[in-house]
Amino acid sequence: MQQVNGVYRDIDLAFADFLCRLAGREAERLRTLAQELSRGTGEGHICLHLEDAVPADDLSTCVSSLRETGVVGSPGEFTPLILDSENRLYLYRYWLYERNLAEGLLALASGRTVELNIAGVKDSISRLFPESSGAEPDWQKIAAAAALWSRLCVISGGPGTGKTTTVVKILALLLEQGGGERLRIALAAPTGKAAARLRESISGAKGRLQEATAVCPLIPAEVTTLHRLLGGVPGSSRFRHDENNPLPYDIVVVDEASMVALPLMAKLVQALSSTSRLLLLGDREQLASVEPGAVLGDLCATGSSPRYSPEFRTYLADVTGSSLEETVMKTVQPPLADSLVVLQKNYRFASGSAIGMLSRAINEGNRLAVLETLRNKTQETVRLRDLPTPGYLPITLENAVLAGYREYLLYKDSAADALAAFDRFRVLCAVRGGNYGVSSLNRAVEELLAAQRLISPATVWYCGRPVMITVNDYALRLFNGDVGIALPDPEQPGALAVFFSAEEGGVRKISPLRLPPHETVFAMTVHKSQGSEFDRVLLVLPPTDSLILTREILYTGITRARETVEIWCGEELLAAAVTRRIERRSGLRKALWGTAGA
Repeated sequence: MQQVNGVYRDIDLAFADFLCRLAGREAERLRTLAQELSRGTGEGHICLHLEDAVPADDLSTCVSSLRETGVVGSPGEFTPLILDSENRLYLYRYWLYERNLAEGLLALASGRTVELNIAGVKDSISRLFPESSGAEPDWQKIAAAAALWSRLCVISGGPGTGKTTTVVKILALLLEQGGGERLRIALAAPTGKAAARLRESISGAKGRLQEATAVCPLIPAEVTTLHRLLGGVPGSSRFRHDENNPLPYDIVVVDEASMVALPLMAKLVQALSSTSRLLLLGDREQLASVEPGAVLGDLCATGSSPRYSPEFRTYLADVTGSSLEETVMKTVQPPLADSLVVLQKNYRFASGSAIGMLSRAINEGNRLAVLETLRNKTQETVRLRDLPTPGYLPITLENAVLAGYREYLLYKDSAADALAAFDRFRVLCAVRGGNYGVSSLNRAVEELLAAQRLISPATVWYCGRPVMITVNDYALRLFNGDVGIALPDPEQPGALAVFFSAEEGGVRKISPLRLPPHETVFAMTVHKSQGSEFDRVLLVLPPTDSLILTREILYTGITRARETVEIWCGEELLAAAVTRRIERRSGLRKALWGTAGA
C-alpha cells in the first residue's frame, strides 16, 4: 500500500474496525482503505480512487482481495462498500446518492413537457428580453430558451450576472406559454439567509418586469429553505417528500446551488413529480458545499464554451436569433449539454471594476494579474495589507470594526434596521481556529466594541450580540446559517429576544433560551458566508500556507463584497492560494457527461 498522509479521526478508525469485524477477519488492505475512504468523506469527497492509494502493479491484487472480504460489492449489490468498474470505492449510501442523482438529472434533461409554440416563444422572449447591444450572444435569452427546452435548466454565473433577473423572466415565460394556466411554483435556497436574499431579489425583479407582462402576480413571493420545502423530519435525515410522496409543484427553483451537497440534491431530484421542471441557479466558481459532493461543479463540467446539440442550436436561432455556430463543439453531446447556460456579462461590476478584475484573475489562476490589481494604488475598492502579528491584531482591527459595526448597534429599537445595518459589513476567515480564525476574531471584535461601550458582554447574552444558527431546527424554522441579533424585547421590559428575518418578510423573535446550537458571528468562515453579500468585507487569511487556502476560498470571500474588500495576507501566500484548486473525488461528472466533461 502507498503511504497516506494526514491524521485519521476516531470515526475513521472505528469504521475500519467495524468493517473488519463484518469481514470476520483482519484485512490490512480493507482496514487502510476504509480509513482513507471515511476520512475522505469527511473532507467532502464522495469516493476513493484506488489508483491514488495503491501502486499500479498491485491494483488488480488489491481489487481481488477487497472483493474476497464480503463487505465490498459491485454496483447494484447491497454491501457496506461499493467498488465500481473504474476502481472507485464508495460507502454504499454515497454510491446510491450519486447513482440516483445522475439518473434523475439525465432524465430531467432528456424530458420534454409540452410541444412548444415557436412563434409564441419568440414573441415572449423578445418582449421579456429587449434587444441587447453588442455582438455577443445574450446569454439570458439563451437561458430562457433552455428552460423551455427540457425539464432541467442549470444557470451559472458570478455575482452581478443577473441570475435572479433571468429566472424571474423565465418564470414569466413559462406562465405565458402555459396559456394563462396557474403553475405551482416553489422558490428555495439552501439556507435561511440565502432564501431571504432570493426573496428580496425576486421582489425587485418582479417590480421591474410588470410593464412587460401581465403574469407577474402569479410569480410567488415566498421563498423557503430546501429542508423546509422537502419537509424535514426532526431527528432524522429523511424528508416527508420523496419518490413516493412527490412535491406538489410544476416548477422548482433552487438558488445558491453550489451550496447543496450530494445527499440533499439527490433527495430533491427524487422528490420531483414526473412532470416537474427544475431550475438550478448558482456560481460554479464558488466553494462547494460543506458536506460531501460538488454537484454544481460536476454539472458545469464543460468549461466556458457551450457544447450544444445541432437541434438545440436550431431552436435557439428560431426563438432568440442567437447563432452559436463558431463556439459549439461538433461532437455528439450528452442530454445535459442543452440544459446548461453560463451567464457571462456582469451588470454589477463594470469592466474596469477592481473587484470584477480581481475575481476574474483569481478564477483564471493568474497570480500576476491578481497581484497587479491589488498593487494598483489608483483604485480603492480592493486592498491588500500584511497580516498583523497577534499582538497588534486588536489595534489593526479597530478602525475596520468600528466603521463596520457601530451603525447596527444604534438600532436597538428597530430589529429590521439593525439586521439590515449588520449585513453591510463582515469579517471573513478561512479557518475557525488559531489567532486568525473565527473564534479569536469574534473575541477581539467583542473586546473592541466593549471598550467603546457599544456592547456590554459581561454575560453570554447581551444587547447587540449577533448569532448564527449552526444546526437545523424544523420546529422553530431556524436553519444552519440563519443570522439573528439579540435586542430588547418590546413585549417584555428588561428582557432580550433574538430577532431573525422572517421568510414572509419583516422579522420574528425567539427567546435566547429556545435557540438551537449557535455561535457569535461578528466573524464567520468564508464557507458560512455563501448565500450572503455585504457592502464591505474584511478577509483575514492565516499566516502559513495550507491546502485550505485555495482559489475558491479567495473567489468566494472576495465576491461577497458589493463595494469594497480588504484582504489581510502576505503576497507570497496569496499567490500560492490562487494557483491551488479544490478537487473533490466523485463519479458524478463522468456519469453525467461521459467523456465530454472537461
